[in-house]
Amino acid sequence: MTEQPDLSSSPDDHFDDIVEAETTRDPDLAVIEAGSRTLRTLGGAPQADPVPARPADPEVDKALRAVETELATRWGETKLEPSVTRIAALMDVLGEPQRAYPSIHITGTNGKTSTARMVEALLGAFDLRTGRYTSPHVQSITERISLDGAPISAERFIETYEDIKPYVEMVDAQQEYRLSFFEILTGMAYAAFADTPVDVAVVEVGMGGSWDATNVIDASVAVVTPISLDHTDRLGSTPAEIAVEKSGIIKQGATVILAQQPVDAAQVMLKKAVEADATVAREGMEFGIVAREVAVGGQLLTLRGLGGEYEDVFLPLYGAHQAHNAAVALAAVEAFFGIGSEHARPLDVDTVRKAFASVVSPGRLEVVRRSPTVVLDAAHNPAGAQATAEGLTEAFGFSRLIGVVAASADKDVKGLLEAFEPVFAEVVVTANTSHRSMDVDELAAVAVEVFGDERVVVEPRLDDALEAAITLAEEEDEYAGAGVLVTGSVITVGEARLLLGRG
Repeated sequence: MTEQPDLSSSPDDHFDDIVEAETTRDPDLAVIEAGSRTLRTLGGAPQADPVPARPADPEVDKALRAVETELATRWGETKLEPSVTRIAALMDVLGEPQRAYPSIHITGTNGKTSTARMVEALLGAFDLRTGRYTSPHVQSITERISLDGAPISAERFIETYEDIKPYVEMVDAQQEYRLSFFEILTGMAYAAFADTPVDVAVVEVGMGGSWDATNVIDASVAVVTPISLDHTDRLGSTPAEIAVEKSGIIKQGATVILAQQPVDAAQVMLKKAVEADATVAREGMEFGIVAREVAVGGQLLTLRGLGGEYEDVFLPLYGAHQAHNAAVALAAVEAFFGIGSEHARPLDVDTVRKAFASVVSPGRLEVVRRSPTVVLDAAHNPAGAQATAEGLTEAFGFSRLIGVVAASADKDVKGLLEAFEPVFAEVVVTANTSHRSMDVDELAAVAVEVFGDERVVVEPRLDDALEAAITLAEEEDEYAGAGVLVTGSVITVGEARLLLGRG
């Protein structure tokens, strides 16, 4: 630890210029399989992939598929009965594993998974054993439960499921409704963390907060990433209404790390914090971004935390929204260590730099191919799409950008397309394999309304859509700097990743 610098004599003139930004999330369930053809990345040895592939051992793969099949018989993540009754009953018969470790709980509309990954990296850099629970997964269901920064093995996933299965069946027999897919995975995560054991759990809500299955933990730090309109049929039609549900993760006496929010959402959060006698740290007030510049492979940041400034922090992710996520993650970890309440010393800056430099966030402005450059981003709502569009414009000098979009029918698809319209020269509309995927003809009709008929290409299959977009990007020499963005859903991104040889 180093002594806190004297900030009073050197106020930062740019600190109040922090802008609100969002990133991408989606509650889709995706057990993704490769399509009929695979489009391979051209040239060079592939980099190590942070997303696990299917198990190489046929027997293990068979056993994992059996677990996935059993879980698929249960309510999916989009069918909910808003209560924690069943998950609380499961925790009870399992011996309350979620009480075995402290937790950092993360809610919000956009940016939760990336923020969770940053929090995890910071805690790990300070030699703490971590458990991270996030959703959905990009390609493998095992991604959702991580220990010490890596997804649990397929063998461990299967073993954990088999361990809790008798207790799941016991609870099923006692409840009006069976435990859902997400509730079982939440129980598996909490049990795995206790069994390890971890020093701290980093837990992302699935949807909302108050009645989300994850909300049986008593987290000392509650993180709220930017709130915008999504899942309005379940959470509310305004940011304030959505904030009411999300504020449910704020526990008595906790510290709340609040990203920049719409005014009405911030008011709800602050009111809840007062009721819970919680301490609040607000982005743009108690912490935030001091300086940010685009760098090769990411961006270079100066962050103001709760204990001081952290200069020359390299973040290997693109977009202003990821810089905001970094500021939020840093403040959350500082709060976990008592900075701002028990003492005011900053974290060791070299350790912070090392942690942020190691961060990966698959499917978030992720480059998976060059010549032409193909970028994947799981934007699925207008706010996320706007952040993605801004990040693309800032970080990539594309002379022409072709979009590939497959989205879920229950999303604000028109708003998403409108956010991308200024940056897409043309858009290839398609579908993914999920039953929730919008019919390609319906999507095309919306796209024509936004882009005009001449800028819309229709390809019902995702593999054909990728080929069409790459061909459009390559077709004329004057567009040698062209690129492709694949977006609209986590499922779309996961399937495209496999088709492009990253699975």
